[in-house]
Amino acid sequence: MKSRTILVVDDEPRSREGIKKLLGVWAAGQFEVLTASSGVAAMQMLEDIPVELIITDIRMPEITGLALVSQMREKKTRSQPSVILISGYAEFEYAQQAIHLSVVDYLLKPVSREKLIEAVEKALKAGEERERILFMRRMADPKLMAIRNEEAALSDPVRQAIHFVETHIGEAVSLQEVAGHVHLNGSYFSALFKEQCRMNFSEYVARRKLQKAKELLLKTNLPIAEIASRTGYQAVKYFNKLFKEHEGMSPGQFRSMRNDAEAEGE
Repeated sequence: MKSRTILVVDDEPRSREGIKKLLGVWAAGQFEVLTASSGVAAMQMLEDIPVELIITDIRMPEITGLALVSQMREKKTRSQPSVILISGYAEFEYAQQAIHLSVVDYLLKPVSREKLIEAVEKALKAGEERERILFMRRMADPKLMAIRNEEAALSDPVRQAIHFVETHIGEAVSLQEVAGHVHLNGSYFSALFKEQCRMNFSEYVARRKLQKAKELLLKTNLPIAEIASRTGYQAVKYFNKLFKEHEGMSPGQFRSMRNDAEAEGE
């Protein structure tokens, strides 16, 4: 089981160790609480260790807490944790910068146990929501989303064709079959679909099937051969090839992203 990590950054040993002790009791082994005595040391740790939450003092030598967060966002460190800022000074400028850097909370010293724990729980929840959104984006196809967002503006035959694909996702769907279903000549239907959806019908079908495959890979433990079959591909080798061409990785590698995320959250 991988432990989840909180990093406390403060150049004052008493403050740093006090927060660590409070969080250690609260975490009860569910989180590993690490400390850094400077922004420089924290940046080095962030390059090597996945961290879920940073609690950092603002006023520190070399790199301030605000500069630490700014550098972390710019450098795209291994993890992009939620952030809580702590300060001995109630300065409006600090609060403004904190908002700009998407800091979850801004606490004033001395911080009570209750306020600290409340802020930590809120920050961790915000981080989990951000991860959930990122996870869902991995499944989303921007071209399909664009079509869905403009569905109201599509003609009836094109909407019917999209619905047909949706209800026959596990079958081999041909242009001629769908054109007949919507009572249009194949050539006319092909041109109409491309004009309104900005992609060929065959590309739409392939993208929608792969979208469904991604959903099944991330949400179920079905064998890849079964997923290929459920999305209308009887030849697993061809399904793997097509998936890799579109996603830049094999179905197994794509599924491993879910497994990695679950392992980190255990």
